[in-house]
Amino acid sequence: MFTGLADPAVWVAVAFFGFVGILLWKKIPAAIASALDDRADQIRSELDEAKKLREDAQIVLADYQRKQREAETEAEEIIKQAQKEAEILASETEQKLAEQLERRTRQAEEKIARAEQQAISDVQRTAAQLSITAAENILRNNGSGDNSDRLIKETLKAIPENFS
Repeated sequence: MFTGLADPAVWVAVAFFGFVGILLWKKIPAAIASALDDRADQIRSELDEAKKLREDAQIVLADYQRKQREAETEAEEIIKQAQKEAEILASETEQKLAEQLERRTRQAEEKIARAEQQAISDVQRTAAQLSITAAENILRNNGSGDNSDRLIKETLKAIPENFS
């Protein structure tokens, strides 16, 4: 027989070409190419979706950053307004306190003036009574009869007019 058939390299070559033939006959390379194309399309689709998601995320991030800046601006305005209101309230409170202090001072001064007036009046009244009593005693002890009664009456009438 043919000595070449006993060589294992020939059988490996026959098996290889047979295998490749079966693969071609069953259209395996086309199926592999189709599977690879499908996988490439799927990857391309996922990349497009990821790109779209990234763009959406950037839009959302920009929106949140804008809202954060607006919130910070609004917070600053609120703080400024609160400071203005606090200053106005402090000014009004200070003004009311000054007015109240002035009113109480005026009331105290009026009360002191009335007390002084009352004290002066009391001193005048007491002085008048003491003067009357002293004049009566002097006139009774030193005066004589009708003349002393007349002097007492005139003095008594003149004293209240002098102390008023």
